[in-house]
Amino acid sequence: MTSFCPEIWPEDPTPASQIHCEDCGLYKHGTRMVWGEGNPLAPIMVILDNPGAREDREGNSMVCGTRQTLQQAVHEVGLNKELIYVTYILKRRPLRKYDKERTREICMHRHLDEQLKLQKPELIICMGNVAVQSFFEDAEVDVKGLRGSWHDVKGYQTTVAYHPLAVRRRPNLYRLLVEDLTLVKAAIQ
Repeated sequence: MTSFCPEIWPEDPTPASQIHCEDCGLYKHGTRMVWGEGNPLAPIMVILDNPGAREDREGNSMVCGTRQTLQQAVHEVGLNKELIYVTYILKRRPLRKYDKERTREICMHRHLDEQLKLQKPELIICMGNVAVQSFFEDAEVDVKGLRGSWHDVKGYQTTVAYHPLAVRRRPNLYRLLVEDLTLVKAAIQ
């Protein structure tokens, strides 16, 4: 297997009709909208809570810890990055307090539902409790209780995994992230 080196996956441009969306209020945080990253035609859609930093303080492109951990696990499992598209419940990175429940509801149904209709992924991986609870539309579910199996959610074959940032903070979870991506690899082959 080749050695791992994190890279910036290509950004999927935000549709012109959505780029100036102000419905959820996150535009006030001053962050730009990030629609998704990777291959928009990929059969696997990864759903995270929100985009992380794409640029350092000086404005130079960078691979944040979340992306690095995800890419490392993808590489270790042997999944081709062209099979993966990463998107978010929130399309902007929140920088301060906001109405989480209302904002996630707006973004989920305004943006993510539109992406699903257009892209029609074969498999979905929700990473982290925020993405799981939002996508499953159930505040009582969590990664720990759902991981390791497939679920039919909104007509999509869906599994869950720990958020890559949680894995960075608790390295003992890395093995579980690899297991969950192995489950996805087996299903896509």
